[in-house]
Amino acid sequence: QVQLAESGGGLVQAGGSLTLSCAASRPIVSIAAMGWYRQAPGKERELVALFTRAGSTNYADSVKGRFTISRDNAKNTVYLQMNSLEPEDTAVYYCNAAGGKYTYWGQGTQVTVSS
Repeated sequence: QVQLAESGGGLVQAGGSLTLSCAASRPIVSIAAMGWYRQAPGKERELVALFTRAGSTNYADSVKGRFTISRDNAKNTVYLQMNSLEPEDTAVYYCNAAGGKYTYWGQGTQVTVSS
């Protein structure tokens, strides 16, 4: 079992930046993969970025070069640095922790980008 608590969402103008945080209730080094997903109104939830315990990272094509996923093992926290935000990035962003037999979600944090 792992609880995930996101923070850092808000309203920002196009071209601006935000950093999301996801605090986990257990050491993230024990979790196979952690990442960020988002869901815009009327759309399916989609992967934004993730990293695996082995150290590999994966980004959605739409955010490559603008978003960066990182982690602080000492704080059991995963971050998503979002730069050059666009109105199309508006969505609820969810933190995810997954392994072979489990997947956990945070409650989500709203990101709204105004044009």
